[in-house]
Amino acid sequence: MATFPNIKPAYTASKASNPKVRTAKLGDGYEQRVVFGLPGRNNPKEYSLTFKVKDADAATIETFLDARAADAASFDFTPPGASTSAKFVCASWNRTFVGTNWNEITATFRQVFEP
Repeated sequence: MATFPNIKPAYTASKASNPKVRTAKLGDGYEQRVVFGLPGRNNPKEYSLTFKVKDADAATIETFLDARAADAASFDFTPPGASTSAKFVCASWNRTFVGTNWNEITATFRQVFEP
């Protein structure tokens, strides 16, 4: 299992939650909800991250993400504010060349649950 390089994102990171809840709307206006999935695995997180880094770190991040895209594998990543790592995938990212030896990479890491 690959681990994301030890490069920290900028403080502008955001986290979204997507709880898996099934809803049934009843004819009398009532609504019934049930949590779908295994406990602890039914609320995956999605992080929108920005890395403001020099050329070498940008190349490291991009090479790592390219390799994960090539083998469709997840990777371990410790999100901002978390003390433990989790498994994530990154379907797309963008690298902007800001200036001489300065880059900005934006990426969305989506949490996955695997053995």
